[in-house]
Amino acid sequence: MITVFGEGRGFRVVWLLEEMGLPHRLRPIDLLASLEHEEEFLAINPAGFIPALQDGDVAMVESIAILEYLIARYGPTPLAPEARDPSFPLYQQFLHLGEAGLAMPINAVVATQMLAPEAEQDNWTIRWARQIFESRLGLVTRQLAQTPYVAGAAFTAADISVVYGLLLARRTGNARYGDLEEAYIDRVTRRDAYKRALDTCEATKAWAMAKGG
Repeated sequence: MITVFGEGRGFRVVWLLEEMGLPHRLRPIDLLASLEHEEEFLAINPAGFIPALQDGDVAMVESIAILEYLIARYGPTPLAPEARDPSFPLYQQFLHLGEAGLAMPINAVVATQMLAPEAEQDNWTIRWARQIFESRLGLVTRQLAQTPYVAGAAFTAADISVVYGLLLARRTGNARYGDLEEAYIDRVTRRDAYKRALDTCEATKAWAMAKGG
């Protein structure tokens, strides 16, 4: 049984597992509480961040690396085009852009909003992080003007990566999207696997409902 530790970016992993039909369990981790009694989790990831994955003897962290591992280990799957497929370059680009260009800069903004003293909440670094998000969002928008999904005509794991970042920004009040992006988010989140992942990730589902989706 594959175990996913933590929601947050772990939602990406649970969503992929649902898309692939792989049995799994979610082990919630509360990062705001003390982790001293979370021996099982800390044995896998002593750094104490989520998500983490346990798959037999395999232990991994970093959500995009976990997605790539699951696809390689349990594929092939239409969620990831073959390297010689014309859509592969776009797939690879947006799979990583969803974290490096969207979720990560917004995460810095959110952490600053939540934790920094008021006088430090609009600093140079946070303005720079917002600019990174906006510029990478422009790449997503440009692609969606040409194809229904970020890698082309078909839904892939790259959409899981990107939509997580888009939803993180919207739910934290750090982004408002146009009709093109909203239609894309709606199209992707109507998938049955997304809904099943939400049912598994109860904290994420409660947050999504509180923020309007």
